[in-house]
Amino acid sequence: MSTLDTLLNDLNTYEDEMIEIRRHLHENPEISFQEKETHDYIYNFYKDSGCDINNVGEGYGMVVDINDGKPGKKLAIRADFDALAIVEDNDLPFQSKNRGVMHACGHDAHTAYLMVLARELNKIKDEIPGSIRIIHQPAEEVAPGGAKGMIADGALADVDDIIGVHVMTSMDTGVVAYHTKESQTGRSNFDITITGAGGHASMPQISNDAIVAASYFVTELQTIVSRRVDPFHTATLTIGSFEGDGSYNAIKDQVKLKGDVRMMKETTRTVIREQIAQIVKGLEITFGVTVDINYDDNYPVLYNSEKLTNFAAEAIKEQAIPEVTEVLDLGPQNPSEDFSYYGQVVPATFLYVGARPADGGNYPHHSPKFKMNEDSILIAAKTVATVVMRYFDTQE
Repeated sequence: MSTLDTLLNDLNTYEDEMIEIRRHLHENPEISFQEKETHDYIYNFYKDSGCDINNVGEGYGMVVDINDGKPGKKLAIRADFDALAIVEDNDLPFQSKNRGVMHACGHDAHTAYLMVLARELNKIKDEIPGSIRIIHQPAEEVAPGGAKGMIADGALADVDDIIGVHVMTSMDTGVVAYHTKESQTGRSNFDITITGAGGHASMPQISNDAIVAASYFVTELQTIVSRRVDPFHTATLTIGSFEGDGSYNAIKDQVKLKGDVRMMKETTRTVIREQIAQIVKGLEITFGVTVDINYDDNYPVLYNSEKLTNFAAEAIKEQAIPEVTEVLDLGPQNPSEDFSYYGQVVPATFLYVGARPADGGNYPHHSPKFKMNEDSILIAAKTVATVVMRYFDTQE
């Protein structure tokens, strides 16, 4: 029996432990950049392992190095561990004990599988011709994200390649998916304040209505994607907040807007930002208002290395993991992910593991009713274990 086969069998033994860890984290969620107790829980898991453990970045991130001193490539594996500011609303017996905070995206599962897998990889480090860096990352959900600070502080020092995984309740449990090249959207956010001159509703001629200007602005934005973005380049532009609350008989002097931009090409990001700036200039001239804009280009487009991703997909297919029913190309995905920052530095692949609950219900990510199939945790562990061990097999 190969080292990989033995590792996969051993992971079966620890499935209950992975689920227990996931449930502990689910009951004790912490929002982005405030994950102190989660950090301490992870640290205590590793502290007697003999691994090098280092805090990295400005938040609560840490890296754990598995290294027997052999020369060779260094492969990183990343899992995020922050939760969301959501009030949980489901019937799980291990609901959040921290009201208003919830693991509604599966980061508890990511952390659980990686902790146990890392421990098992550390047991066989003398059989690995290279080294492994475990990256436990905070703050994926909130810009600027935890990845950026960890990279700046050396999380990818000497790393050759990196792997990440996300559980997906939109996919059947048993399915493992991948995509090459541009795989998840990049993101920008903006805050805009439009200021005119308030007055009495019966005398608009001596006022300057910020609501009219803001309404025109929202309408004009819709022309950017339809008339300025290449139809073959995915993009969305959404106004998610329009704050113009006032009274019946008063013309509003100020309106505040919040916007979200997604794109699948970095060149599209530039086009959209330039077009928004152009519309703002026209708005000020046309309506005689002043416009203040705070534009935040944050998460990049997630780019999966063709070579590494195709290698991972073939490795998973060839291993024929019993719990994996299908390995497929999922195509590009709409959400944004700060794993994308790692891919700007080293070749990266971000894989997807199906986690649809057994009842087939719809419990989407970021929903108060979020649920996932915990069978996916073992599948994630075996999937990544397969890629890791086959990766190092090619180095010998």
